[in-house]
Amino acid sequence: MDRRIYGGSAVANLILFLLFSSSSALSKNPNTSSGSGQINSNSVLVALLDSRYTELSELVEKALLLQTLEEAVGRHNITIFAPRNEALERDLDPEFKRFLLEPGNLKSLQTLLMFHIIPTRVGSDQWPSEDSGRVKHVTLANDHLHLIKGDGRKMVDSAEIIRPDDLTRPDGLIHGIERLLIPRSVQEDFNRRRSLRSISAVLPEGAPEVDPRTNRLKKKPAPAPAGSSPALPIKSAMAPGPSLAPAPAPGPGGKRHHFDGEAQVKDFIHTLLHYGGYNEMADILVNLTSLATEMGRLVSEGYVLTVLAPNDEAMAKLTTDQLSEPGAPEQIVYYHIIPEYQTEESMYNSVRRFGKVKFDTLRFPHKVAAKEADGSVKFGDGERSAYLFDPDIYTDGRISVQGIDGVLFPEVEEVVESVKKPVKKVVQPRRGKLWK
Repeated sequence: MDRRIYGGSAVANLILFLLFSSSSALSKNPNTSSGSGQINSNSVLVALLDSRYTELSELVEKALLLQTLEEAVGRHNITIFAPRNEALERDLDPEFKRFLLEPGNLKSLQTLLMFHIIPTRVGSDQWPSEDSGRVKHVTLANDHLHLIKGDGRKMVDSAEIIRPDDLTRPDGLIHGIERLLIPRSVQEDFNRRRSLRSISAVLPEGAPEVDPRTNRLKKKPAPAPAGSSPALPIKSAMAPGPSLAPAPAPGPGGKRHHFDGEAQVKDFIHTLLHYGGYNEMADILVNLTSLATEMGRLVSEGYVLTVLAPNDEAMAKLTTDQLSEPGAPEQIVYYHIIPEYQTEESMYNSVRRFGKVKFDTLRFPHKVAAKEADGSVKFGDGERSAYLFDPDIYTDGRISVQGIDGVLFPEVEEVVESVKKPVKKVVQPRRGKLWK
């Protein structure tokens, strides 16, 4: 341990010595600093990294542009148009941001950032007037920016200058702008990648089959389009029993996964946890049973689900006997899953129009009844009823989660066996007529 400490301090001292010697040599010969690309603490790049534009400075570091910008600053003054943090954090399209941060798109990220820098010092007092029109400047990305002034506002392309001359240094200055500038080449690259991602690979097909009776090619059924509803009912696709056996129906998901059911189920479970008050339901789905995995598989195959999620207060009322029987937690949750996509609005409109509506559940053949009560939707009857308590906790077009304030159980029909009492029959002698 001691050797590591002393070794680390020795390396630090060596680095400090080299930095001190290089800085002293640069101070003696300032001309060599500009030619070698070294920068000092009063540089505009240092000001950018320590400024309020933290999102832009992080992107510069991720794009590995520090050395390139040091060489640019060593050759001439620069002007940086820095977007505000909100433009890169909240206003930017998440899909476009993921595209920029992918390792394979480093060149596009570098081009985007260099598009915000021109190798000329242009202060706010040097902005073109309204009469002179647009002035074109070449950027470090070998593209063009246009400086405009109109209606009393200074513009760079389509972005307004909101902080003119925000940071000024001897080797450059920074203007704060309201939005990100996107060059045409990066936009086209993003659109090309997005369109290529949506193209599916062509699956190999076997040789055509000939009908021996007609000597003609057999007609193949038209393939189901991507994203269409499954051909088989959800009952046929479910695993037989609590164990996750392979489903007989591949559905439109298959190997190509048009629907990412696993990610959607994880998303709605995280939503339940962050929403608060539904931790017991999330715990049953993930830890006590393997229903989350089966729900993800069903959604991947194209099925839609509506989950009636009891809150923690309702789950706390369950007794040990109700949960101790084998398969009891699964059966309880199955009765709370409707194989339809229903929202609070659609269910309320149904009960308003038809009075009492019965929805199918994954606990075949039981159904859950719903009706209008107190301006809301009430499920079940009597003591085992529950109201729609937290509507539309999660809705993504494939999974809908509706919070209820009770645990539902299927109605138990009381079968009264009729006891047949034996009836004592008295056999009477036949009385016939004598034929004469």
